[in-house]
Amino acid sequence: MTTKRIVVGAHYGLKDWLVQRITAVVLAVYTVVLGLAILFGPPLAQASWKALFAGPFIKVLTVLAFVALAWHAWIGVRDIYMDYIKPTAVRLTLQVVTIVVLFAYVIWAANILWSI
Repeated sequence: MTTKRIVVGAHYGLKDWLVQRITAVVLAVYTVVLGLAILFGPPLAQASWKALFAGPFIKVLTVLAFVALAWHAWIGVRDIYMDYIKPTAVRLTLQVVTIVVLFAYVIWAANILWSI
């Protein structure tokens, strides 16, 4: 007797596991860099925050961190949707809305950073 394999069209696994770990490392590095900048920088005030985020290194690192955060969140939320939302139309709608919202957040963050 043969077992019928249900194909869902998804080929996740090692790639997504690796992306989750890499994005977590990016976020950890960003947290350490930002923590050190706050710890060893001038006293916290609006002017010092503006000066900190005015430099291209922190801008690029922050945008990279937001992209990593969005990608990390997408993989986790997508897996939750795939596990718990069984109607395909509802799951697909939630996935599209999540992608649009995460993309908008990254664009919004980049826009704020590059306007400083």
